Amino acid sequence: MTLIPFDDRDGFIWWDGKLIPWRDAKIHVLSHGLHYASAVFEGERAYGGNIFKLQAHTERLINSGKILGFDIPFTADEINKASYEVMAANNLTDAYVRPIAWRGTEQLAVSAQHTKIHLAIASWNWPNFFGADRLKGVTLQIAEWRRPHPLTAPTASKAAGLYMIGTLSKHAAEANGFTDALMLTWNGYLGESTGANMFLVIDGKLHTPIPDCFLDGITRRTVMALAKTRGIEVIERHIPPEDLALAQEVFLAGTAAEVTPVRQINHHHFTPGKITETLLHDYEALVLMTPEDVAKRAA
Repeated sequence: MTLIPFDDRDGFIWWDGKLIPWRDAKIHVLSHGLHYASAVFEGERAYGGNIFKLQAHTERLINSGKILGFDIPFTADEINKASYEVMAANNLTDAYVRPIAWRGTEQLAVSAQHTKIHLAIASWNWPNFFGADRLKGVTLQIAEWRRPHPLTAPTASKAAGLYMIGTLSKHAAEANGFTDALMLTWNGYLGESTGANMFLVIDGKLHTPIPDCFLDGITRRTVMALAKTRGIEVIERHIPPEDLALAQEVFLAGTAAEVTPVRQINHHHFTPGKITETLLHDYEALVLMTPEDVAKRAA
């Protein structure tokens, strides 16, 4: 596979209020965000020119910054407008959108009260996170690293530093022949994959871990709403790993993953079934709806 480096591409990136050539979007090596992980970001998808759940993503981005102690110097409306501007500049309608905010170079120490806050938004073509074969079901290895206790890290934010153990866990899983890693919570319950929430189908009911030390994903909430519309009972609870033996179906849900079946977790095997297939297709139909269609349906 030939990789195209992200620093050497054609196109434009929105940077602190204006569009600049893609290759000019550079930060200094002594930026606080690089050294101390004082950065927050979002992952969004556009379908047919519409960024799905954009307002919810933007609000979470702004809130993540507040949790890390800084205010992003742009309003939600300005961020939303910029997200569409960068898509238009790159001639994209079906795309991934990545806004990121970080502390700059004015101070390089643990204390960084006077650093400038920057915001950039990039957009590019990106298929499903797990590829065209995701319907066969992905495989997960339970990771050695766990999601931290909320008193030890800002777990309610989508902060860059929280993904370090995700990278370590996914690399370890891939080295052992798995697609991704399943991370337990700090106290040993099922948590999430390295970048998506998880669901278990047990006797026709949908079970999902309580997100008390990891993100309550926007796609997670969307899938829960779709299930309830179908009359599928949704149960949020602390799920011990032993309950994997009770599940008939397992799937992941996230902006990048969309709805992706799981066929194996460690020695447990699953067969993608009716509920997974139904919610996968319901989600695919929903993201293709225009905002006007969504409003009409809500009315």
